Amino acid sequence: MSIEALFFMMIAFIFGGLLKGATGAGAPILAVPAMALFFDVQFAVAAFVIPNILTNLWQAWQMRHDLPCRRLVWPFALSGMLGALGGSVALAYVHLDILTLGIASVMLLYIGFRYVNPRWKLSMLMGVKLAVPAGLIGGFLQGASGVSAPVSITFLSAMHLARKAFIATISIFFLMMGAVQVPSLIYLGILTSERALFSCVALIPLFAFMPVGAMLARFLSPERFNQMLLALLFLLAMRLIYSVVV
Repeated sequence: MSIEALFFMMIAFIFGGLLKGATGAGAPILAVPAMALFFDVQFAVAAFVIPNILTNLWQAWQMRHDLPCRRLVWPFALSGMLGALGGSVALAYVHLDILTLGIASVMLLYIGFRYVNPRWKLSMLMGVKLAVPAGLIGGFLQGASGVSAPVSITFLSAMHLARKAFIATISIFFLMMGAVQVPSLIYLGILTSERALFSCVALIPLFAFMPVGAMLARFLSPERFNQMLLALLFLLAMRLIYSVVV
């Protein structure tokens, strides 16, 4: 790996840490597509899997007393595990260009949904009913592309959970998926020793900038922060598409 590539990898995790600290979720939204620009989707997913587990383990423990309805949390998380297993297999056998376009498409769908339905609300009763399909689809996206936000984060955000309840739920969801991803990616030859090493190194900027993101969130309105995030995601999606078609 060149010095330039390593530099951009660290930048991706710095911004991922800022987002994770500011919102409690969403680090893969920035880190995985950014890394996919300079490497490939397999490397991006593998490099983020260990940081994803450790950061969400930490947040899940911190927010363990703030979990909402258990009938929502555990079906959502366990079905996410099954989805992630299927997505990991797709990551190993589907052509990388298809996966790259898949990430870009998923990001554009997420952006479009946020703009078209900014105030859509889902009741807790309906959320419990949709927990399994939402978990399966979100888990598959996480396993195949490293980005489940178009389903997982949108699903929970639509329920208007309190911030701590949201963080507790999404952290358990990502944690359970990571527990499946690691052995699956090792077995499929995607999480190699080299990628695991870089994954561990990436913990440094991720953890270092999470407190910075939490601090910045105090001075930036949620609306303005979301607008900036969506604009950045759009640019990343366009760049991913460009890297495939040109």
